[in-house]
Amino acid sequence: TQKITLGVSVLVLPYRHPLYWTRVAVSIERLSRGRLIMGVGVGWMQEEFEAQGISFKDRGRMVDEQLQILSSLWTQEHISFNGQFYRFHDLAFYPKPMQQPRIPIWIGGEGLAAQRRTAKYGDAWFPYFVEITARELRAAYDNVLRMAAETGRDPTQIQLTCCRQIEVTRDPVPQDERHLRGTPEQLLEALQAYREIGVGHLALQFMVPRWPDRMEQIERFAREVMPHLHT
Repeated sequence: TQKITLGVSVLVLPYRHPLYWTRVAVSIERLSRGRLIMGVGVGWMQEEFEAQGISFKDRGRMVDEQLQILSSLWTQEHISFNGQFYRFHDLAFYPKPMQQPRIPIWIGGEGLAAQRRTAKYGDAWFPYFVEITARELRAAYDNVLRMAAETGRDPTQIQLTCCRQIEVTRDPVPQDERHLRGTPEQLLEALQAYREIGVGHLALQFMVPRWPDRMEQIERFAREVMPHLHT
C-alpha cells in the first residue's frame, strides 16, 4: 500500500530511552515515506514497570520530558537537555522526519493528566476504550482545547480521535450510548454521533474472542457499514 497510515496505539514511552524512540520512529516514518503517526502513553501495568526497574510513580513526568526531547530532536539542529530523568549536551540528530514540522504525536489516555499533556505536547487526543457518550467525549475535548489556548498553542491544531470497542450483531439490540453494539443499521446511526462532535479518526476494536467470528464481524462492517460512512 502507498496510502494507509501506520500508527502505534500506543507506545509506552518510559520503557525505553527517548533517543531510542526517536530513531526507531524516524526510521519507520522514512521507510513508509511519511506515513507514521506516533501514539504515546504513560502505561498502566505496574508489574511491567517493576520488571524493568522503572519507577511507576514517575512515569508521567518521564513522558513529559520524553515528549519535549522527541519534538526538539525532530525539529532543531542541535539540542541540549537537562531534566530530572534525561540529560545530554549538544546532540545532533539526522535524518529528520519527512513530515513537517514533526511526526504527529497522538496522546493516549482519558484522564485530566492525559488531557493536559495533549494540550501542551500533542497533535491529537486519543482516548482508548473510554466508556463515555459522544457528548461527554466532546466536553472533555473542549477542556483540552481550553488548556491548549491557556498554554499559548493554537487549539485548532489539536485533533479529536478515539478508539472504541465494537460488536456487530445479527439482530437489533437495546442501544447504550456508551457502547458500540448492534446491527449495521444501528451502528451506522451510533457512529454518526462521533462525526457530529468532530472526531477526525475513530479506531475500532472488534472484541469477539474467537478469530473466525471476529473476521466475520470485520467483513460485515466493511461491507455493510463503511460504504455509508464515506458518503
